[in-house]
Amino acid sequence: QVQLVESGGGWVQAGGSLRLSCAASGSISSINTMGWYRQAPGKQRELVATITRGGTTDYGDSVTGRFTISRDNGKSTVYLQMNSLKPEDTAVYYCNSVRAFPFTTYWGQGTQVTVSS
Repeated sequence: QVQLVESGGGWVQAGGSLRLSCAASGSISSINTMGWYRQAPGKQRELVATITRGGTTDYGDSVTGRFTISRDNGKSTVYLQMNSLKPEDTAVYYCNSVRAFPFTTYWGQGTQVTVSS
């Protein structure tokens, strides 16, 4: 079992920055990919960013150039640096991890990010 705990969410004005953290614990040795997804009220959950154990990253189109995902394998922690925030970035942000063998997906409880005009 893997547990994910997000932190760093909050309120910020448009143009500001926030840094989210996600700490993994439990059976973490087989975790391969970690990432962030978000969901706003009335909208589908969408990919924000993912990162593999080796550091390969992928970003959703809406955040490319503004957000940066990073990972500290030693601490089993993934970060999301969010810059130039827009009101449309307002959502609950969920940390995600994938265990390769057996294939299992885990989710955190989510952290609220609110960006005001």
